[in-house]
Amino acid sequence: MTTRISRRDMLRTSAVAAGVWTMTGTLSRGQDASPNEKLNIAGIGVGGRGAANVSGVASENLVALCDVDESRASKTFEQFPKAKRYQDFRKMLDELHGQIDAVVIGTPDHTHAPAGVMAMKLGKHCYCEKPLTHSVYEARLMATVARENNLVTQMGTQIHAETNYRRVVELIKTGAIGPVREVHAWLGARFSDAATPTNMSQPDAPTDRPPVPEGLDWDLWLGPAGYRPYHSAYAPFSWRYWWNFANGQLGDFFCHYCDVAFWALDLRHPTTIEAQGPVHPESAARWTIARQQYASRGDLPPVTLHWYNGGPYPELVKERNVPQWGSAVLFIGTDGMLITDYGRHQLLPENKFVDFKRPEPFIPNSIGHHREWIEACKTGGVTTCNFDYSGALTEAALLCNVALRTGKKIEWNAADMKAVGVPEADALLRREYRTGWTL
Repeated sequence: MTTRISRRDMLRTSAVAAGVWTMTGTLSRGQDASPNEKLNIAGIGVGGRGAANVSGVASENLVALCDVDESRASKTFEQFPKAKRYQDFRKMLDELHGQIDAVVIGTPDHTHAPAGVMAMKLGKHCYCEKPLTHSVYEARLMATVARENNLVTQMGTQIHAETNYRRVVELIKTGAIGPVREVHAWLGARFSDAATPTNMSQPDAPTDRPPVPEGLDWDLWLGPAGYRPYHSAYAPFSWRYWWNFANGQLGDFFCHYCDVAFWALDLRHPTTIEAQGPVHPESAARWTIARQQYASRGDLPPVTLHWYNGGPYPELVKERNVPQWGSAVLFIGTDGMLITDYGRHQLLPENKFVDFKRPEPFIPNSIGHHREWIEACKTGGVTTCNFDYSGALTEAALLCNVALRTGKKIEWNAADMKAVGVPEADALLRREYRTGWTL
């Protein structure tokens, strides 16, 4: 077994995972704040998935809760009766920013960046659901604002905190399967069954006009996105499958599955991206197959990352006798393969690794994805999915859809955020906001 991780890298990884490596970030209440003192947190988007994020930080002081749908957020409002209630996060931050240390954002994707950027410019630490943003430009801006303000951030890729990914990263970094030049990640529409196209994408845009439900401020729900009349085809759940609000299954799950590849292989910005799948002007693709190239990183070789959502399994699954897991990531090294999903992993071919001795664990188990962020906010520590790391992961995800929608292979200039020779990509990299909404 070839060891390719330095002692310095190992110590850094261990310290970050344990939440003990410090930097300059501090509580907005000042240097004298005790680690035992509770944070004052505001929740933005607190119904549905947002309710789980609020529960994740319930050990702290929830001073304000904001949701455009008062009915959907009612259970969370009842759980924290002392928290001040809002429908417009802009008003909340204007009025209460002096009383808030941090925000937790669980809104639909298209309002992640407006809420996050405003809060961070006011000096608030930020936890935000995945994908970090709706567009590539927004992801880069979120990372930049967080860095410039020395803020503690975390993207909600909760699987990152589970033990399985940590063991996988240790195996890859210590060379269990040799240098890795190829990764395949696939997502079944039903996640545990055979890979099939999702049936939740690519309908025509609805034409009927049902009334807006009581308690929902539809104009605030739309936020910066292009105007669409209210319809249940958009809210409260299926916004995920429309370009105007999200990036389909790829946007929903690339950050979860490809996280382990980014972590294990030190990936950041792809150099080229190409994608295929059915393109609809309004609705995200029912299936997507994408390929990204990553340059060498130090002594790590170039990597080709393949992504499949809702489509057939990669041909090599059958060719190489790989287990047909419904959704998985397959690392292909010079000395073997490793397949993983959220909760399990396996070295392949099995007979080759019968007597394999695993490395001693060097990435400590997480104290919890939300707890990691909370403790880092209090101590000035760092998190494992901060916006610098997760912003690049989000960019990579969203670039697949840019390639798909332009129908062209993209040569990506990451420094300038430009798709070289593909000017039509510009409108997809940075969207135009509705009047009244800015970053």
